[in-house]
Amino acid sequence: MEFKHFTAAQIRIARPTDKFEEVIDFYGNGLGLKQIQQFKGHRGYEGVLFGLPDVDYHLEFTRHINGSPCPAPTKDNLLVFYITNKNEIDKVSERLKKMGFPEVEPENEYWKELGVTIEDPDGWRIVLMNRSYVQ
Repeated sequence: MEFKHFTAAQIRIARPTDKFEEVIDFYGNGLGLKQIQQFKGHRGYEGVLFGLPDVDYHLEFTRHINGSPCPAPTKDNLLVFYITNKNEIDKVSERLKKMGFPEVEPENEYWKELGVTIEDPDGWRIVLMNRSYVQ
């Protein structure tokens, strides 16, 4: 069976939040992602997009004027950042800890071997994984 695929110009992961400002602070100032766009007035929504330099993968966080609850899923739903420089991981995790976001115990022990797991303001988890990801 032949695998058929498509070519995507861009990938964006989007989710709502009721902690909009805190999420912006966490992903921008804490994690250090670049804010690439912010918008308001889209049918009652406002949002912010974060990205990594020179890549077409974006995170989008939105809130609606009527509220945007988004309870965190299981503790093993993760956003993983592969970072080969351990010093960078240490700097980011220490900065987040000072902001009130300490390391948490991962659901899957694998992430503890080379990674640091942290919950964002909504309880969604990120992992700063000290390795590259190459198949």
